[in-house]
Amino acid sequence: MERELFRHRMKVRDYECDVQGVVNNANYQHYMEHARHEFLLSCGVSFSKLHAEGVDFMVSKATIEYKNPLRGDDFFDVVIDMKREGAKLVCLQNIHRCSDDKLCAKGRIEIVSVVNGMLSRGEKFDELFANFFNK
Repeated sequence: MERELFRHRMKVRDYECDVQGVVNNANYQHYMEHARHEFLLSCGVSFSKLHAEGVDFMVSKATIEYKNPLRGDDFFDVVIDMKREGAKLVCLQNIHRCSDDKLCAKGRIEIVSVVNGMLSRGEKFDELFANFFNK
């Protein structure tokens, strides 16, 4: 990951672990989504307010590489970078365990913008995040 636009710290909850004592793979995607919502809030953007205005950001593709497992009570950071690729917003997200800074998961989440039920060219991404694309 080239840049760190946002970092959000979380803690693994026991119920997120499977019988092997590690975080179930699906929860890494939940962590990434939660961090993206926290990033939006830090930019003064409300996901639910956007929806009320007819704008929905929707995941069109998620790719996650699992590197090192998280376990119950681990603290971890979700780090976000993003870029535009055509009509899509691409969020590059890494999850690092705080105790040793090991990379636990690496994600590439592709997001599209739907405005009033129609797929857009991503103009809302430019409106909200243009200053991040040029850094």
